[in-house]
Amino acid sequence: MGRSGAVSSTPTSLPDDAAHVLVVDDDRRLRALLSTYLVKHGHRVTVAPTAAKARAFLEGLAFDIIVLDVMMPVESGFDFAADLRTRSQVPILMLTARGESQDRVRGLEIGVDDYLAKPFEPRELLLRIGSVLRRTRAPPTGSVETSVIRFGRFAFSLERGELRAGDDPVRITEREREMLRLLSANPGAIVSREALSGSGGAAQERTVDVLVNRLRRKIEQDPTNPTYLQTARGAGYRLVADR
Repeated sequence: MGRSGAVSSTPTSLPDDAAHVLVVDDDRRLRALLSTYLVKHGHRVTVAPTAAKARAFLEGLAFDIIVLDVMMPVESGFDFAADLRTRSQVPILMLTARGESQDRVRGLEIGVDDYLAKPFEPRELLLRIGSVLRRTRAPPTGSVETSVIRFGRFAFSLERGELRAGDDPVRITEREREMLRLLSANPGAIVSREALSGSGGAAQERTVDVLVNRLRRKIEQDPTNPTYLQTARGAGYRLVADR
């Protein structure tokens, strides 16, 4: 792999629809490790040592997902992700060296799809990339909806994890999708903040409030006075669906 962060060598046996991953990290050894591992498991990979180099790649290439380190010189991963979200909805999986709740909250507020704390097992990263890609790529044509929850002009498919406003898809992150699945599994029932936090840990419950506020901005006419995603004070949240 060259010092410039050029596209990694890709096996000719990869299918045409193989996902293209952009890895942005200033650690040369980690870039090489992830590039080799992800290519071995069927992905096309481009690596960039800085946000500036990543931005240059994005001008000429289309990516299915970005794996982005938080701690980088000159421009942090947070700053790069915030700038990217002003013009692109490409999925972002953020890597953080600390894994602290404030890092997760800040990433969620920016609009990243998932996060993973360093050090991590490459296998876990591969699984998380696969999970994000399954939810953000278009579903197969001709597939049949089996369970759809409707609220107002919105519809959420439990099977596809897809939110739509009428005929138009609404872009949601992986964490938002997980939350909608929990709330939609039993519409009207209260789901605790602990359950919505994903891990059941109190340290992560603050992220629930961030996700709820973001979802409300997407589905509520007045997010400060929600109709569908309601607070059950002291207990959690519930999704009020159409009857």
